[in-house]
Amino acid sequence: MSKRSWGLCFMLSAFLGFSHAATPTLANGHGSLRVCQDPNNMPFSNNHGDGIENKLAELMAQALGVPLTYHAFPQRMGFIRNTLRYKLPGEDYPCDIVMGVPRGFDQVATTSAYYRSSYALVFPLGHGLDQVNSVDDFLKLGPERLKRLRMGVYDRSPASDWLSRHGLEDAGVPYKLLNADPASYPGEIIERDLAQGQIDVAIVWGPMAAYFAKRVQSPQLRLVPMRSEAGLTLEFDMAMGVRHGEAAWKAQVESVLQQQQQQIQAVLMSFDVPLLETHHGPP
Repeated sequence: MSKRSWGLCFMLSAFLGFSHAATPTLANGHGSLRVCQDPNNMPFSNNHGDGIENKLAELMAQALGVPLTYHAFPQRMGFIRNTLRYKLPGEDYPCDIVMGVPRGFDQVATTSAYYRSSYALVFPLGHGLDQVNSVDDFLKLGPERLKRLRMGVYDRSPASDWLSRHGLEDAGVPYKLLNADPASYPGEIIERDLAQGQIDVAIVWGPMAAYFAKRVQSPQLRLVPMRSEAGLTLEFDMAMGVRHGEAAWKAQVESVLQQQQQQIQAVLMSFDVPLLETHHGPP
């Protein structure tokens, strides 16, 4: 073999070796970040990659140096069972990580929390509630007035429990948490029904409240964060979730979360997420 041919072979071998190294195998056993996502659940995720969790997945894939892929399924309908834990005989799992779950959620192994938020009241200004700047202000309106309000809440949610706690069940307008319509999305409670006056107040998860309150231009909406009460949790630490028993993969995700703290906070702030100090103890 001539020196020229040997040199070309060496260069080709080096190039192939570099190409292989540039696509590392993750602790999940794959060469890509495979994310389980809802295709229509803004501000968290959608098929266009516009959501908070999409941006965080992009950050993570970039930090790991791997491509990003999604497996989509509506999060309202047995999401974990049909994505992270779905596996037919002889086939692989379709995805390896859920980008947003409450820390301690028992269907998955959760990472440390990367943000903490709370439920929130959302209501239009100019309709008799302009003096409300806190939950205490809201409750001081008194039962007689509060019971005349139409308060939209998702059934079996902490918001529904809060109404019961304060004797306001009759004011509640229930929305299905598990909606089989793939075209439906949770933010409709604000963007459609609250904006059009079908309800007077919405009580929803803070990041969703902030995103859709900002999107509605008329009427102007006010967001009032809520706080947990004795025996009723309204604030949650949010984490990422992987399958139980995948300790190495979980540790790799944890490492990226720690390295990317500032970038993660920047994403959350860009979506106006109402942020509280995260808790670092046991969930």
